[in-house]
Amino acid sequence: MGMERMARFWLLFAASMVAGVAGFTNDGKQNCSYTVKIETTCTKGAETSDHVSLRFGDVDSHDVTVRHLNSKHVRRVDKIGTTVLDDVPRRPFQACSIDEFQVEGPCVESTVCYLYLKHIGKDNWRPGRVQVHVAGKPGFSSLPFYFRRFVPEHVWHGDDMCDTQVTPFGIRHTRKVLSKKPKTRSP
Repeated sequence: MGMERMARFWLLFAASMVAGVAGFTNDGKQNCSYTVKIETTCTKGAETSDHVSLRFGDVDSHDVTVRHLNSKHVRRVDKIGTTVLDDVPRRPFQACSIDEFQVEGPCVESTVCYLYLKHIGKDNWRPGRVQVHVAGKPGFSSLPFYFRRFVPEHVWHGDDMCDTQVTPFGIRHTRKVLSKKPKTRSP
């Protein structure tokens, strides 16, 4: 009888250890929490009910992708983004509003410096600014990313500020060249 109790104890202990690892991804890396604030401009027709996805990361390409951001818990916050106006389930991305999303994903290891949005549907969504706050690591939070233009459909659209340099003449961006694969001809 004593051995059965000991076996049950170890089985429950192992199950609790597996449950305690819930903050880790399938490949053993730890997940982090992020607060994402997305403003929709006040322009007529700026709102959307389309599916919106988000992608952001740091200089070392620690990439966080959130598909169907519309299905995440959303809160409406005031214009400066410090006070929660309501915390009831509602439709995000309405004109003249700032929505706050709580998301989880792989951890960034430096400041969030690139951010892209994608929407799938027929609406002309026009976000204003987007900012990512990293829970527990405020130094890794992003500066605001400004859009203030309609986001094209079905493509990632945003800014990559990772490879910038401040010069006396302004901000210089490192030029990225995407090369095409050479075509191979078959004999």
